Amino acid sequence: MLDGKKTLFSGMQATGNLTLGNYLGALKNWVTISDEYNCFYSVVDMHSITVRQDPAVLRKRARTLLTLYIAAGLDPVKNCIYYQSHVSAHAELAWILNCFTYMGELNRMTQFKDKAAKHADNINAGLFTYPVLMAADILLYQADLVPVGIDQMQHLEITRDIAQRFNSTYGDVFTLPEAYIGKVGAKIMSLQEPSKKMSKSDENPNGSIYLMDDKDTIMRKCRRAVTDSAGIIRYTDEQPGLKNLIDIYCACTGKTPDETMKEFDGKGYGEFKPAVGEAVAAILMPLQEEQARLTADKAYIDGIIKENAEKAAYYANKTLRKVQRKIGFPDRIRN
Repeated sequence: MLDGKKTLFSGMQATGNLTLGNYLGALKNWVTISDEYNCFYSVVDMHSITVRQDPAVLRKRARTLLTLYIAAGLDPVKNCIYYQSHVSAHAELAWILNCFTYMGELNRMTQFKDKAAKHADNINAGLFTYPVLMAADILLYQADLVPVGIDQMQHLEITRDIAQRFNSTYGDVFTLPEAYIGKVGAKIMSLQEPSKKMSKSDENPNGSIYLMDDKDTIMRKCRRAVTDSAGIIRYTDEQPGLKNLIDIYCACTGKTPDETMKEFDGKGYGEFKPAVGEAVAAILMPLQEEQARLTADKAYIDGIIKENAEKAAYYANKTLRKVQRKIGFPDRIRN
């Protein structure tokens, strides 16, 4: 614990463009819990390179993502917002933890199988050992809590296994992280395939609303959203496309599904879809304006990057030095 508060770690990859799903499902919730915990929010750009990236694009997206964290309402003084690649302890601890991780454990990781299938021409060792770097991310900061979705739960479990294995050999070194179970963020599905989550890697651009989409684009995507022929505003699994739009509308307005159904009782999709678009545009416009303001203030963002990298490195290196001493690496000679 730091200052009597539990520590929470989370991060997002600097690939693709963040979607409305990323915002409503994760980023918005980060803001609500940032006073309750000591929070480390990383732009996990080291994870990003398991898939080939254009260097200039990666740098730009990483800065955009870090700025979006702040624009969304995360205070960069209360929260440590930093680039993973600026803290070398992530890579150093990952190597050590590789030596405490079994091949069989990594072979069972479903995300490796999924990504290997998508990138058959680039099945690299980093893709295979990705969960070990994720374990290092979490364990470096002695995180008590990690917000994870179902698709990441396997990675948290292997993190705990690695930490327990190390602790059983060398004593109480790592905090065993727990999954953060708080207010569940809205689960936003694709506008074109409501059986799938809205994704920043969706090949169909009409399936996702991106945080930087202008109002005209948002309205167009909502009008084109897949629904059905019933034409009745009902919140039911039998109408997944419509249910998804209601979830979006509720997340943006604070209304319940019942309130939404009453509001649009007797009205059709021709009225409801534009209302969803208006609600989405209304919550994204302030975010976009603040993002633009912060992007223009280069000196301020540069200062945040420098200060938070130093802060993250301070806490990460405390753990790393302890680990290095435990496993027998020679002490570093300091002036």
